[in-house]
Amino acid sequence: MNQIDPRKLIILDRDGVINQDSDAYVKTLDEWIPIPGSIEAIAKLHKAGFTICIATNQSGLAREYFTLETLHAMHQKLTDLVEAKGGQIHSIEYCPHGPDDNCDCRKPLPGMFKTIAEKFDLEDLTGSHTVGDSLRDLEAGSKLNSQPVLVKTGKGQRTLDSDKQLPKSSKVFDDLSSFADYLISK
Repeated sequence: MNQIDPRKLIILDRDGVINQDSDAYVKTLDEWIPIPGSIEAIAKLHKAGFTICIATNQSGLAREYFTLETLHAMHQKLTDLVEAKGGQIHSIEYCPHGPDDNCDCRKPLPGMFKTIAEKFDLEDLTGSHTVGDSLRDLEAGSKLNSQPVLVKTGKGQRTLDSDKQLPKSSKVFDDLSSFADYLISK
């Protein structure tokens, strides 16, 4: 891919930001349910000139809760819904590992974010935004200087209510749609 303006790059977590999350994991295509307004928000951002990437931990693969084929079907559903609204997702990165697999891609580690930066020939992600519903999402993006954005959907409100310190300069929004409206109006 060609180099882009990192200020036009948005990296989204999936579960809890785009689709409903579950403590029991999203294991089937039927369980993958978009959060109201999220698909439209991605399409709006794309139409406004933003490059949209996704970085998602999917340890359900390592735990054998679902197959790679099911994960690809979920991502195809997401892509199809966004494209039907006139949007585009440029890249979907996922970590298939469990918490004890010692990989470098599982958030809060920045491996998926490094992959995204490399795809666009960027040294780091300064100027971009990382949108997540958990501390580990924000920490992973922050390690490459991406602006952390917490949404209150999914586990976001729980993250906000915990005593964990959000990365410095974190912004908080009700949902992906309100973040998109904010960014487009800037």
